[in-house]
Amino acid sequence: MDGNGTGPRKSIQNHDAKGAGKTFLVHNRSGNHFPEQASAMRKNEKYTPVPVQEEKGVDIINIKGIEDIGYVQQDSIRLNSLTPEERTQCRQGLYFQDGQRRVDYVLTYHVKKPNSSRSRRHSSRFMESALARSIRRARAPPPKDDPEIAAQEQSLDYHEDDKLFRREEFECNLQEMGLELEKDEDTKTPGVGFVKIHAPWHVLCREAEFMKLKMPTKKVYEVKQGSNLVEKINTFIHKVTEPLQPKVEENRIQNVKHLSYPFSREKQHLFDLTDRDSFFDSKTRSSIVFEILKRTQCTRAKYIMGITSLLANGVYMAAYPLHDGDIEGENADPNDRKLLRDEWASYGVFYKYQPISLIRKYFGEKIGLYFAWLGVYTQMLIPASVVGVIVFLYGCATVDDDIPSYWKLNTACGTARASHLFDNPATVFFSIFMALWAAMFMEHWKRRQMRLNYIWDLTGFEDQEDHPRAEYEFRVMQKTLRKERQTHKFEAALHMSSNPITRSNVRLTVKTTAAIINLVVILILDEVYGAIARWLTVLEVPKTDKSFEERLIFKTFILKFVNAFTPIIYIAFFRGRLVGRPGSYLYVFESYRMEECAHGGCLMELCIQLSITMLGKQLIQNNLFEIGVPKLKKLIRYIKSKRTSQEEEHDKKLQRYEIDYFLEPFSGLTPEYMEMIIQFGFVTLFVASFPLAPLFALLNNIIEIRLDAKKFVAELRRPIAGRAKDIGIWYNILRGIGKVAVIVNAFVISFTSDFIPRLVYQYMYSPDNTMHGFVNHTLSYFNVSHFQNGTQPLQPMHLGYSVEMCRYKDYREPPWSPTPYEISKEFWAVLAVRLAFVIVFQNVVMLMSDIVDWLIPDIPKDISLQIHKEKILMVELFMKEEQGKMHILDSMGSKGGKDSCNNHSPAPRPRSTPHTHTNDY
Repeated sequence: MDGNGTGPRKSIQNHDAKGAGKTFLVHNRSGNHFPEQASAMRKNEKYTPVPVQEEKGVDIINIKGIEDIGYVQQDSIRLNSLTPEERTQCRQGLYFQDGQRRVDYVLTYHVKKPNSSRSRRHSSRFMESALARSIRRARAPPPKDDPEIAAQEQSLDYHEDDKLFRREEFECNLQEMGLELEKDEDTKTPGVGFVKIHAPWHVLCREAEFMKLKMPTKKVYEVKQGSNLVEKINTFIHKVTEPLQPKVEENRIQNVKHLSYPFSREKQHLFDLTDRDSFFDSKTRSSIVFEILKRTQCTRAKYIMGITSLLANGVYMAAYPLHDGDIEGENADPNDRKLLRDEWASYGVFYKYQPISLIRKYFGEKIGLYFAWLGVYTQMLIPASVVGVIVFLYGCATVDDDIPSYWKLNTACGTARASHLFDNPATVFFSIFMALWAAMFMEHWKRRQMRLNYIWDLTGFEDQEDHPRAEYEFRVMQKTLRKERQTHKFEAALHMSSNPITRSNVRLTVKTTAAIINLVVILILDEVYGAIARWLTVLEVPKTDKSFEERLIFKTFILKFVNAFTPIIYIAFFRGRLVGRPGSYLYVFESYRMEECAHGGCLMELCIQLSITMLGKQLIQNNLFEIGVPKLKKLIRYIKSKRTSQEEEHDKKLQRYEIDYFLEPFSGLTPEYMEMIIQFGFVTLFVASFPLAPLFALLNNIIEIRLDAKKFVAELRRPIAGRAKDIGIWYNILRGIGKVAVIVNAFVISFTSDFIPRLVYQYMYSPDNTMHGFVNHTLSYFNVSHFQNGTQPLQPMHLGYSVEMCRYKDYREPPWSPTPYEISKEFWAVLAVRLAFVIVFQNVVMLMSDIVDWLIPDIPKDISLQIHKEKILMVELFMKEEQGKMHILDSMGSKGGKDSCNNHSPAPRPRSTPHTHTNDY
């Protein structure tokens, strides 16, 4: 018996009359395989491998490999014996040529097409080994036509032969692991060969046991939703929201649940194996094959290479599982992918809940958790949007009652009135509300995550050690080889405009234009910073995919967060703070003054910058790029392939594995999470200055969910189904943003808005405790004769009379005081209140958040009870099984006589196949 539980065997396959040839594989007693020809696998019948003369009379040898788990393999079936429906199914590329074995995974590689002068020689030496060709080429005399071209061709052939040699060894090793392979090079995609991989039943069982996959057993139990009152409420809510539920079986409320247990070959009797074809779904089968691919290595070459290194070195071009089937056309067979397109990846169902369980069934837990988190986040944005709109409407309703908005400085009236929409007492309440909202959101997600863990049987799942990355192996090999070898003019134009509206709104126009330009810079730098983060992470050479992903996420988040929020932080906390005063301004390069805020304050400019950046990133970067870039790449790949193909090849229908080859490769969930995390920052960090941010985020996410769904279902290759019980490092980032948001909003309210200066004036300096006189209180005096030389106004008589005294916004002593232009005591009073507000606001809000965290349990009570119930049922199940074994042993002992009664070491019971068990569990 070999390592896979198989004995020595000899597999011979012979195709029918059209010269398909024969390939066979010999196993030695030690379990190793030696390819008798270059490819030890079943070939597409359109190719003609070198025939083995002494085996002409052999058609097909049926392999009945008796495995250690007690079953018999299915016989091979010839393609000619298939029904027309099975032939159609086989031609679609979802099955092998026998129409029975499903394609679980696909590897693609480059195929060098022969030119006209070498076509005959290519067909005769197709199955010739790479080593033999290299020896023969080395002994052959050099061509006489063009030595330079000949040398290039010889070098190219050498690299191709080296790749072929590695592929042959790797594929042979895959067969040693028990996988079954089939090649296809005569496809509509020129220059690309396909290796189809199928995992037979015994391999699936073995790997499922290694991976500790939890599978449903025969034992079922009733699932209770809690107390009778809670159950009635849940039933009522489900009836009310029934029109919003997707029409999929997985989203219906299940009253019973199968008890799950890690799969074991010794305990197959616990599982319902009546339908082996559906026991392991396509998502599980592909993940099992992927685990085998990661473990299998090439060892004959100088450097050990796995599938990741083979992909990095171009030995294989791509590796991917297949989608379940077509989603377009009336004749498309029903499948989970088509159901996802109809009930999820369609804008017509934007108002419905997501079929999360079906998403998990098709794409795996990692992607299922992402869309579940995105759905919870979007739902939680609804109350935040409602409160934000109410706060904005309150500002609109009270703008006419705002006394400081009416003053004789008419050039600032518009800005002051507009800033009141976002700078009013309601924004303080909204900031507190959003801090509590963030805490509620995190707690709600933890509960939702635990519920999904229970439903998806992930309660006992622990992350397993990851395999080395492709780049890690490649960089290690490279290091070894290296050792062996060794806007000013635009503003002036607006001022000179003859349009009075343009001149009166010059500052607003300039600031808006600057914000748009800044948005373009942010979008460009986002791509640059993303590349820099990946480059820095690659330099570190992390060993595993998990380590690489976490380091990349951290660097990308820091760079993109700084890129998106640096202009906003500058406007909120630095603009207008270091400008000096009239007569003593701060200059940059001796001629440019530091930038000041508008007369109404910086909050309006902050709102403009925040809104343009947020909306621009969502509309342009997140949505337009996500739609356009994948489609453009897919079109380019198709055009390149079409240019080199012949007309008759285009008449053939593409196989499933060819269609998926033209799809965009899945690049991970980091970009999807990153854009939502940045949006979460916009919603929480500066919400005091822009209460409408949750509303815009909600509208974007309604589109984003369906856009991402359409991308995953129709635009991307099917991802590897990754297992996970949480969203990983992203949860910690969200909690960090929530904590920082409290501090940032406290400083925005205190130092950016006029909330604190108004309170101080109303209750400390106002004679009648009203806001009358507030503007005059915030303005200081300046004598124009105190201007420094060269800084006087260019047109001192532009008002028609000479100005001797002017006002500017600051808390400074007047020019007639003993200490002219020094900071006044009012400034220190306002500053003290501002700092006190920051401390009080921060501690009160964080305390309230902690109270919310403490009041809401992380695990729902009904889920906690069900998990406890599962543990009890599992113990009862194994106790019942143990009692059955003891009963059998006792009955055997009673028949053995009195001597056997004293034997405390029971004799081993003969192993039985799953079909012989009669106990009903």
